[in-house]
Amino acid sequence: MSGPVVAALGGGHGLAATLTALRYVTDEITAIVTVADDGGSSGRLRDEFGVLPPGDLRMALAALCGESEWGHTWRDVLQHRFEGDGPLGGHALGNLLIVALWELHDDPVAGLDLVARLLGAKGRVLPMAAVPLAIEADVSGLDPDDPTARRLVSGQAQVAVTPGTVEAVRLVPADPPAYPESVAAIRSADWVVLGPGSWFTSVMTHLLVPEVREALEVTRARRMLVLNLDPGSGETAGFSAERHLETFAELAPRLRLDVVLADPAVVEDATSLAEHCARLGASLLVTPVSHRDRPGEHDPLRFAAALRDVVTTAGGRP
Repeated sequence: MSGPVVAALGGGHGLAATLTALRYVTDEITAIVTVADDGGSSGRLRDEFGVLPPGDLRMALAALCGESEWGHTWRDVLQHRFEGDGPLGGHALGNLLIVALWELHDDPVAGLDLVARLLGAKGRVLPMAAVPLAIEADVSGLDPDDPTARRLVSGQAQVAVTPGTVEAVRLVPADPPAYPESVAAIRSADWVVLGPGSWFTSVMTHLLVPEVREALEVTRARRMLVLNLDPGSGETAGFSAERHLETFAELAPRLRLDVVLADPAVVEDATSLAEHCARLGASLLVTPVSHRDRPGEHDPLRFAAALRDVVTTAGGRP
């Protein structure tokens, strides 16, 4: 199988869901992964060794593993997490493997490519930026005496679970260097897919890297945004699907979209949502992509069918 050239941007479980579905559509996949995670195993490793957080990169590699006993076995090894309270407790073996390869190779991408070869991965995984990033957010609603007051919340792990309303988000450093291969992948793609995933800490972070945002603005690829199955939870509690598109426009006012994909469960007013999409240059596609029995999870085959209908019938490049 070949197919259209797709660059998928995001992080965590949301990006993994997109990559799992894309494997049914094309072999030409490049995952471009956020590098702002500072919690859990990834946070410990970036603090101790000064490396990019490997966790989201590991998850993307596992999602692209080959459909063979070999690929599945190494995927499970990569995802294995040690238990206990000792030094290894909580670490995913794949995170340790990736960091070990980074110590052996000057170029982090070379280490990721070796893991991809081990998995027989259908595609490539690249970091969004060349340095570890930190996320800062201005959050309202944390002071019961003054709900409109804004407080600074620092760190991806803290922003992701804040009970307040995220009013603004930024990266530290503010102008990080993008990975050249990631910029090239966006510019040379037929389609770019953003989301789903944690809105401010996985998806929108790409728009805060100037070179990545510029590549998204000028690429000849068509651009698709996939809305979350549960848009008003976590760091976007209380957000409607329309509010997600408004924050997208605020962060990247020059970036146009071609398609916004939404599950029917997140569409409260199809006319209103379609109008918000049109302001970004996009058409709205409403189609089921969630599990019938587990509505909060993507069904790989339904998600793949929706992606296939868009990226293949639209004919690749505009």
